[in-house]
Amino acid sequence: MRDKERYRLWCAQELDIPVFAQDWWLDAVCAEANWDVILIDDGGEIVAAMPYCLKRRGLFSIVSMPPFTQTLGPYIKYPERLNHAQRLSWDKKVLNRIIDELPKCDHILIKCHHRIVNWLPFYWRGFGQITSYTYIIPNISEPDRVLAGFDEAKRSDVKRAAKRVTVQLDMSPDAFYSHHANSLRKQGQQILYSYDAFRRIHDAARFRNAGRIFYAIDEVGNVHSALFVVWGRESAYHLVTTLDPEFRSSGSMSLLVFEGIREVSRYTKRYDFEGSMIEGVEASYRRFGAVQTPYFRITKTPSRILRLRKAAIDVLRNDKTLANATFFFDKKLTPRIRNRSSGRG
Repeated sequence: MRDKERYRLWCAQELDIPVFAQDWWLDAVCAEANWDVILIDDGGEIVAAMPYCLKRRGLFSIVSMPPFTQTLGPYIKYPERLNHAQRLSWDKKVLNRIIDELPKCDHILIKCHHRIVNWLPFYWRGFGQITSYTYIIPNISEPDRVLAGFDEAKRSDVKRAAKRVTVQLDMSPDAFYSHHANSLRKQGQQILYSYDAFRRIHDAARFRNAGRIFYAIDEVGNVHSALFVVWGRESAYHLVTTLDPEFRSSGSMSLLVFEGIREVSRYTKRYDFEGSMIEGVEASYRRFGAVQTPYFRITKTPSRILRLRKAAIDVLRNDKTLANATFFFDKKLTPRIRNRSSGRG
């Protein structure tokens, strides 16, 4: 049996595998032919897995993150009753075996689930790391208690919005996409994902009762905002939001978050806002009573040409005294890189 087939069976049995690592999710965001998985066995049983998406960028091969996917790092199943030292030893053993099995490629990007707290085996093997943050409400079993944990401004938003809009379920994916595109257009921005990509994940999630669209609509039919949430047994994820800037002051997004939490509390344990390193967004998520939670962005670039390109871009970006060097970079180095990167999909 091929590893991917074994992994599909394991996903059906190992219910705490995060939704972003589930086989059906990977089929939707990568296409079945564009992802694979590393399985680690111990005593004939799977004890760890790392699904990955392998892409081509011209002549370069890249392990990268699929769209809409917050994390896709190793999932490790620990033996029972390990003490701390034994757990670290297990990490080292399993992660080294995963690293050994990674495909040969020019660049690797892995965003680990926040349960991975020990990245030392990657460091010892030449990887770099940047810490990012997500914001999680760790227990949503009592939605009214969750609401009480919102700060005063968010609770006021919920009360105000409840007088102006009603929350409804299952907006069509094309209506959601159009609302998002139009809302961004009003702000001089463009939508960054395709309708087909969104529809695939929406349909896959709805088919498995693992995702729904919530939307806030007023009495004359104006949609103020909408929210697409997906979930697995371990967590729900605040995946995509759209807010019409003309109705920003209605407080509807705060109401959608609360009603979304109320609904998904029937299926899962916690609510993950998927975090943001943007200061204003971070402040908003924090005010929902969410707990700041770190996760690791792990990278390695075996390709010398890509390392040189990144180093040159970083220097030019960070040192204004080298502005004149832009001419050399653009005319001498960049064309060679672009030629090797042609055909990007």
